[in-house]
Amino acid sequence: MDRRDVNPLVAATEAPPIAEAWRWVEGRSFPADKPLIDLCQAVPGYPPADALTAHLAEQVRAPDTARYTAIDGIPPLTAALARRTGSLYGAEVAANEVLITAGCNQAFAVAVMGLARAGDNVILPAPWYFNHKMTLDMLGIEARPLALREENGLIPDPAEAERLIDAGTRALVLISPNNPTGAIAPPDAIAALYELCERRGVKLLLDETYRDFPDWQGRAPHGLFQRPGWRRTLVQLYSFSKVYSLAGYRVGAVIADAGLLSQARKVMDCLAICAPHVGQKAALFGLETLDGWVAEKRGDILARVHAFQSAMEASGTGYRIASIGAYFAYVRHPFAGKRAHDVAEGLARDHNILCLPGSMFGPGQDDYLRFAFANVDAAVMPEIARRLRESEA
Repeated sequence: MDRRDVNPLVAATEAPPIAEAWRWVEGRSFPADKPLIDLCQAVPGYPPADALTAHLAEQVRAPDTARYTAIDGIPPLTAALARRTGSLYGAEVAANEVLITAGCNQAFAVAVMGLARAGDNVILPAPWYFNHKMTLDMLGIEARPLALREENGLIPDPAEAERLIDAGTRALVLISPNNPTGAIAPPDAIAALYELCERRGVKLLLDETYRDFPDWQGRAPHGLFQRPGWRRTLVQLYSFSKVYSLAGYRVGAVIADAGLLSQARKVMDCLAICAPHVGQKAALFGLETLDGWVAEKRGDILARVHAFQSAMEASGTGYRIASIGAYFAYVRHPFAGKRAHDVAEGLARDHNILCLPGSMFGPGQDDYLRFAFANVDAAVMPEIARRLRESEA
């Protein structure tokens, strides 16, 4: 097809990176003694809770499950998420400040379309989550890179962020725990970015997809919802996909000022009308009954984090963890001057490890690889380290 026949903004947007990586191993068979280790996509390595799947087996037979819901989502779910958010953060959140979406990628798209138009800009810390960048590109909104540095723990520097703000800036994005780096922003760092956004009149678009996996030791991840004016500045994104292992059911949420959500509903109505009804029922069941299961899986994921760290430290490999947390490790590879794409493709071709090159996450990332280790057991981590060491030979 002639590129002139399609929207030039879409044509200029990069291809989906996960699909590109899978092409590196497409059609290959893998020996039993060296199977493919998939560290490519952030997918839970365990199925949903048995109680949840049993519940859904009943719900698919209910006539209403096949029908549309309200644009916002089913009222019991919006109310339950408002209560859970308020309880976690020690604040009051109303049900009309919750919009249920078809996954967190759609939550981002709905929020951004409600906030910005073509020609505006959004500050995107780099390395960034590629779907955020792709969405902005297709909308004609400038993604303004904010470089993250290892010496800062790959946490955005508020002073550097402020230098990027101008009259066209509509939002600053923060993901914590982060995708792709795994970095967890401490409460004071989140507060500093919030205060910058509040002072400069831009939104803090806070994506907390992975907030259920760190051990917060009884504390909230941040105190933003306790601030009297949070509705003027904070837009929170959330996902049920990881916490309840529901990625294919597509359920996410935006929590924000009710006035902003009244505009976001227009976007939601045109994109999907509503999130999948069956997915909403799954999310509601999870909120109401699965806290114990979630705690168990949190321990499982934390064990994978520790196992990956220990295996890398014990192996003597030149690959070095720059940041790790929740589902991800961001790793500096040992091949100075070599493109991350070539390193990642070589690991797939020669060592049956599928990971993503840092170059898929923005400029200046050619020294890094992203490992999404949540979908492999802790027992596999030493084999990952062994193959990485073998790749240096």
